[in-house]
Formats: sequence, C-alpha cells, structure tokens
Amino acid sequence: MKKKQLDFFKTKLLSKKNLLIQEANKTLDNGLNVQKEDMPDTVDRSSIETDRNFLLRLRDRERKLLKKINESLKRIEDGSFGICLRCGEEINEKRLKARPMATLCISCKEEQEKKEKLSS
Repeated sequence: MKKKQLDFFKTKLLSKKNLLIQEANKTLDNGLNVQKEDMPDTVDRSSIETDRNFLLRLRDRERKLLKKINESLKRIEDGSFGICLRCGEEINEKRLKARPMATLCISCKEEQEKKEKLSS
C-alpha cells in the first residue's frame, strides 16, 4: 500500500481512537457518579442502575474497539496493514475505508460469519 493511503488510514484510526478516549473520559468524569438524592425511590434506582450498566457495556465494546485500532496502527507501522490475516491477499480499499481496523478480506470474513452462524 502506498504511503499516502497508509497516512490516510493512520489519520482515520487516530481520530477514532481520540474520540473513544474522550468518550471514556466523559464517562469517568460524570457518567458513573450517582448522588444519593438522585435515587429517591426503588424505580429511580433501578432506572439509574440500568442506564449505568448499559453505559458500562458500551464502554467495554469501545475498549475492545480501541484494542483493534491499536493493533491496526501497529500493522501500519510494520507494513502488514491491509493484508488479510487468513489468506494473505490485500483487503479491498473500500472495505478498509468503511472499517479501517478490518483484518480479513470480504471472502474470508463471509466464510468466518457462516461458520459462526452454523455453530450458534
């Protein structure tokens, strides 16, 4: 892949990484703090707890995405970015633009999803 393309994907990945970190910091700063006066009854406590659990699950998904972003950035540095980890072929640029942390080409991803579907 050409340097210009790699720079484009690196910028895109770093931008997404920064956004995820900002969102995580917002959650730490004000998303998890609950004051006792905010929970006057059982229904309010239940609602706040449900919202909090949802927010934590969302942040956990984002943590996993952040890990994939970091792995993609490492692949850019070592020259293996854009190469399918299963078959070794180049991943289509359109796919990488849609999901720059993709590690499988379309064919291998479809095959993986079929296997997952069958084992479910």
